[in-house]
Amino acid sequence: MHRYALSAFALALLAGCGKAPPPAVAVAPTVPPPPVLIPAPMPAGARAGMMIPPRRTDGTWATPNRDLSAAGTIWHLRAALNVAALACRGPREATMVAQYNALLAEQKTGLAAAEATLANEFRATVSGDWRDRYDDDMTRLYNFFAQDMARDGFCRAAEATLTDAQGLPAERLAPFAAERLPGLERPFTDFFTAYDRWRSGMLVPAPRAAPPVLRVDIAALG
Repeated sequence: MHRYALSAFALALLAGCGKAPPPAVAVAPTVPPPPVLIPAPMPAGARAGMMIPPRRTDGTWATPNRDLSAAGTIWHLRAALNVAALACRGPREATMVAQYNALLAEQKTGLAAAEATLANEFRATVSGDWRDRYDDDMTRLYNFFAQDMARDGFCRAAEATLTDAQGLPAERLAPFAAERLPGLERPFTDFFTAYDRWRSGMLVPAPRAAPPVLRVDIAALG
């Protein structure tokens, strides 16, 4: 009798262990609402009808900093930082001027060699008065970086570049210029892209409202 009862109990346990798990409940994924499209806004600092550079066939903007040699890249970096030292204002203005002057002293030889090489490149490739063409290109370069519609972003990039250039080994000047010149130009090309979107009436996603913040009064909860 006891043996039969034990066997029945064991069978009951085995039967309970062999039950199939409950079926999984499918949960429908949450589908975010489609974005609301609105016309691209006019970027800060823009005005209707202003002129911006044309796009090149590769999609980049035709700025003075395209198709540069190593010497040209160094000299254009120097021009950009020169504009920053003259035009950027704020709490770090004096520091930026001091850092720019230190850069000129530390990299005097490399900068002079870059300028001489760039002048020779103009002399070899420009028919007629190469010096006039050189001076015109330098004026265009300085005017490019002096544009005020992207001044804040340009000054932030110049501040970081001047800080990182302190104590730069002479042999690192060329690669440093190649690394940092695009960042000094980017605030301007970003502006051109934003302006072109506005001018062409491009539709862009409207900014989404931030979700409400739930505030709980801990003291009220006791």
